[in-house]
Amino acid sequence: MILKRLKGWGAIKYTKTSLYSSITDDVKILSEKGKDTKRLLDSGAERVLWVQSPYSELGEILPIAVERLSDLKGIIVEGNSAIEFLKPDVVIFISEAEAGRSKKSAERILQMADVVIFEKEVPSKTPEKAKRFRTDDVEGFLNFMAGLLSL
Repeated sequence: MILKRLKGWGAIKYTKTSLYSSITDDVKILSEKGKDTKRLLDSGAERVLWVQSPYSELGEILPIAVERLSDLKGIIVEGNSAIEFLKPDVVIFISEAEAGRSKKSAERILQMADVVIFEKEVPSKTPEKAKRFRTDDVEGFLNFMAGLLSL
């Protein structure tokens, strides 16, 4: 995965909750089997934060999480609402294998995408500006990202 080539990067995983906000950096919790946070750690992220919050509190909690990782070279953010709120420099959209299964928030992220990764077909609403990669073209994707990020 790209993080192995991007030493010194961190990651934020956002999960929407209904009642509370928290930021978790406990590696024992983040490393639980089946969690997205474990995948981020296994991919080489130097540090991972799991942000849980109602959408209405993103304006307060996401800046805290970003600040906690601000000493790193860059931050990868996973979570549609977090991406909409933060307005990142690069948006990578990974398409669901089955067409028509996407949430409204995913459709909005697709419209923001700079890069779209797909398995069989490019999503129908992919913007013209988006660079497209099949899931089996990992090397092409990594080379493109290395150039984009001046690595």
